[in-house]
Amino acid sequence: MLKKPSKNSLRLKRHKRLRNKVSGTPQRPRLNVYRSLNNIYAQVIDDINGKTLVAASSLEKEVKDQVKSCASKEASALVGKIVAQRAVEQGITEVTFDRGGYIYHGRVKSLADSAREAGLKF
Repeated sequence: MLKKPSKNSLRLKRHKRLRNKVSGTPQRPRLNVYRSLNNIYAQVIDDINGKTLVAASSLEKEVKDQVKSCASKEASALVGKIVAQRAVEQGITEVTFDRGGYIYHGRVKSLADSAREAGLKF
């Protein structure tokens, strides 16, 4: 019987391949997305200095109060909007998008689209 590799190990392989090309600088940091089964997280990271500049997640109270489920496109859109607003307040307008090995569809796409609408360019 053949053993299939787990979906997460395949995602991590894609993420490593993506990270060889995508890196965050102080001028253009990296917008990283992590999607779990129940929540979604976004961080703006400066890889050269090894610092997280801005972060937002669906675990925050302001997100939980506005959505019915934290594992929905609406919650993802709200997290994207919040992370973009916080980044613009810090003076960050351009980022590189790191989808974390996930397919650009559903919750990841929703987060990216709302971040663009809120003022981030990528």
